[in-house]
Amino acid sequence: MGATLLPELATEIVIPVCAVVGIVFSLVQWFLVSRVKLTSETSSSPRNNKNGYGAEYLIEEEEGINDHSVVAKCAEIQNAISEGASSFLFTEYQYVGVFMVAFAILIFLFLGSVEGFSTKGQPCTYDKSKLCKPALATALFSTVSFVLGAITSVISGYLGMKIATYANARTTLEARKGVGKAFITAFRSGAVMGFLLAANGLLVLYITINLFKLYYGDDWAGLFEAITGYGLGGSSMALFGRVGGGIYTKAADVGADLVGKVERNIPEDDPRNPAVIADNVGDNVGDIAGMGSDLFGSYAESSCAALVVASISSFGINHDFTAMLYPLLISSMGILVCLITTLFATDFFEIKAVKEIEPALKNQLIISTALMTVGIAIVSWVALPSTFTIFNFGVQKEVKNWQLFLCVAVGLWAGLIIGFVTEYYTSNAYSPVQDVADSCRTGAATNVIFGLALGYKSVIIPIFAIAISIFVSFSFAAMYGIAVAALGMLSTIATGLAIDAYGPISDNAGGIAEMAGMSHRIRERTDALDAAGNTTAAIGKGFAIGSAALVSLALFGAFVSRAGISTVDVLTPKVFIGLIVGAMLPYWFSAMTMKSVGSAALKMVEEVRRQFNTIPGIMEGTAKPDYATCVKISTDASIKEMIPPGALVMLTPLIVGIFFGVETLSGVLAGSLVSGVQIAISASNTGGAWDNAKKYIEAGASEHARTLGPKGSDPHKAAVIGDTIGDPLKDTSGPSLNILIKLMAVESLVFAPFFATHGGLLFKI
Repeated sequence: MGATLLPELATEIVIPVCAVVGIVFSLVQWFLVSRVKLTSETSSSPRNNKNGYGAEYLIEEEEGINDHSVVAKCAEIQNAISEGASSFLFTEYQYVGVFMVAFAILIFLFLGSVEGFSTKGQPCTYDKSKLCKPALATALFSTVSFVLGAITSVISGYLGMKIATYANARTTLEARKGVGKAFITAFRSGAVMGFLLAANGLLVLYITINLFKLYYGDDWAGLFEAITGYGLGGSSMALFGRVGGGIYTKAADVGADLVGKVERNIPEDDPRNPAVIADNVGDNVGDIAGMGSDLFGSYAESSCAALVVASISSFGINHDFTAMLYPLLISSMGILVCLITTLFATDFFEIKAVKEIEPALKNQLIISTALMTVGIAIVSWVALPSTFTIFNFGVQKEVKNWQLFLCVAVGLWAGLIIGFVTEYYTSNAYSPVQDVADSCRTGAATNVIFGLALGYKSVIIPIFAIAISIFVSFSFAAMYGIAVAALGMLSTIATGLAIDAYGPISDNAGGIAEMAGMSHRIRERTDALDAAGNTTAAIGKGFAIGSAALVSLALFGAFVSRAGISTVDVLTPKVFIGLIVGAMLPYWFSAMTMKSVGSAALKMVEEVRRQFNTIPGIMEGTAKPDYATCVKISTDASIKEMIPPGALVMLTPLIVGIFFGVETLSGVLAGSLVSGVQIAISASNTGGAWDNAKKYIEAGASEHARTLGPKGSDPHKAAVIGDTIGDPLKDTSGPSLNILIKLMAVESLVFAPFFATHGGLLFKI
């Protein structure tokens, strides 16, 4: 088998050090953002060197707008957005906390009852000749890791939201000095979130493994089975964050757009619109807090899936700690690679013009992928024996270290391909979106038809990319190969999240510029930042969906191994009914989330109309609208509406496993994976394309776009309708579906021991 080049002690030092480096780097970035002052002393005299910008004069100054009032107004709006987001998240976390406690008790009872709560050692699952720790221990430790994963996930989302609401007004103020300065502020804030999340996820997982090891000793199969709770905790919180946040943001957005833009003909983010604060709060709770928890969940699950399979392979049997922690070493390398990549955007190259923004963000993906390929090669060379065996459905398969390198690399590059295909279909620089914009000439109906067709078409290449990476990685290293391919796709998570969080931050910055009454030139700059952010957000969603597909397949493999199923035969009725029901679940789930957005938006539209009609002086700008009521409508609606879709996802595996058994459950998992990925990709891209088609008409940057515009023309109104339909698709249903497919798989894996011993009640009668 051969030993690894990296000694065990080095592994134990390298992983936490990399995590700490990530945390320190994010704090440095945060410090740099905080140097942009939100008080008017420094900005009233921009010629002094106090904030290091020398004699740059500001646009505001040459146009003679009072600087004090602008800065004060930005600070006030930022405060309102921050308070709205915090109060929503606190309300959400109270409900989610109750669920967390209930589910933790459920895990303990179900897993403890596998051996009737006995405290005696049991024969091991995979090697009956040895004694392993009792099922009660697994129950207890799974519960602990579930709670840890849930708390880490919640903290990740909350910190991301705090940073975003901290940075949005600062980005607006920097936009007065030029688009480059504003870009750096927004991007740095995104990096704070990306690195904090990647490093926290890694550190907590590493510490948990080491603490559990004190009890489990040599029983590594039991140890890593208990660790799977970490992934379950991470993803179950992400589900509620994504669904709740998604309903919140879109109810506000649709309400604000329909009454403001279409009925009243006022621009987006106009301070006269009562729903405008709720809309900007929504960007933070949905796109940032939700996205943060979601990617943390993917990361935790792919690590758990890889560790579970490794623990019953030669790594676990020979107690080779360095090779065992290969997934964590890849993530550590990822933090270092992303750190270098981030410097390319903020320090090595300066952005001077609007057209450099999108290439700079795309280069982030390319640079991080190229550097990471080298990083993976190094890790595979030092942390793996030259040959080893991987557990493959009951037999051990021999694998060489270069094969495992290829598995991770193929996942990494598949992620890049999915990212670029997504960009091609959603960016208004390319023909697909321009065709959608062109179809607005003949009204909203043709716009909707073209948009749907684009979404369905955009599924083709990503699915081939996922299929090829599955085939390659499975051929080389069975289910472990698929798990590390998913990890490869997520290894550059810090950069991916930075790019992703950048979008909502610049979106908010534009909103603040509009509300503070800044000049149209500043709004043009923030719009340029935002348009690039829209495309990168679509790329981020593509990554999340692609990695979710690989992660859930890896978890599916671990579940099948743990439940003791040798083959999943589609022709047996038990499995086939599962398959067809599983394929239906994403539709049921999407129906719930779409309808929730619709009914919440309905309440919002009524409230906004009521305010316009009953509060005199809103349209003239003499009276202030009642923003708080709209924030409350969004909060109440999303809290109430996130429970049914959440329950559907969390209860399905339990009901199927208990009443129909593990074979039917394996069918349900396969079905939901296959149909969920397709709907998720098409929904995200359709919504993204409609949004950018509208922005294409509004910007009027090309001759073609000018024939369709200006704002308020018939084609523009048709585009706004398309954008409004696409909102729940791209920000609620689409992104939540990737959590559905992962969560059902990881939940089935955690409860596998219980289902294997007590499941299938209906077939036992």
